[in-house]
Amino acid sequence: MTRRVLQLLIGLVLYGVGDGLMITAGLGVDPWTVFAQGLARHTGIGVGWITNIVGLLVLLLWIPLRQKPGIGTLLNVLLVGTAIQATVTVIPPVHGLLAQVLVLVAGVLVVALASGLYIGARFGPGPRDGLMTGMNARLGWPIWVSRLTVEVTVLVIGWLLGGTVGIGTVVFALGIGPLVHIALPLLDTARASRSDREAPAQVEPA
Repeated sequence: MTRRVLQLLIGLVLYGVGDGLMITAGLGVDPWTVFAQGLARHTGIGVGWITNIVGLLVLLLWIPLRQKPGIGTLLNVLLVGTAIQATVTVIPPVHGLLAQVLVLVAGVLVVALASGLYIGARFGPGPRDGLMTGMNARLGWPIWVSRLTVEVTVLVIGWLLGGTVGIGTVVFALGIGPLVHIALPLLDTARASRSDREAPAQVEPA
């Protein structure tokens, strides 16, 4: 249990750090962060704090979808945006194409690692992921249709509000799935527990 909690906390903080790195790269971010950037531009509230607020509002949408949050869901709302805000406060915007590309790639890799950590801890999905699974369960929409519909909607709204859409958005969209697919099996606590139970007992030498 201690390992799972620690893995969850590290994963959520790293997710925010990775997202913050993508923001500082200035080459485009994932759809939900584009949305948060657009809202931040018009409200004057920091993008990280907006991310927390949006996460809370998305969580309220779980109610009609009859989704039940886990502790990981609640901590997601509190920690990811806070880590984003801390990162963009400490790290200034990056200039120069090479530096921007390197920071962008680092951000995507950190987000992938973080996703493997917090999903692998198995304390419940994030509010946005739970929205997709709730739409699948209640509306019968395939997961990919639910995700595409929601993410294209928030991306377009965020872009119209002034969020950063660019090559980073495309890199994230194409790269995050395969990278998480690699990271998750390595960090899945349930899989590790099964391996421990199934491992043969060590025989001490005579």
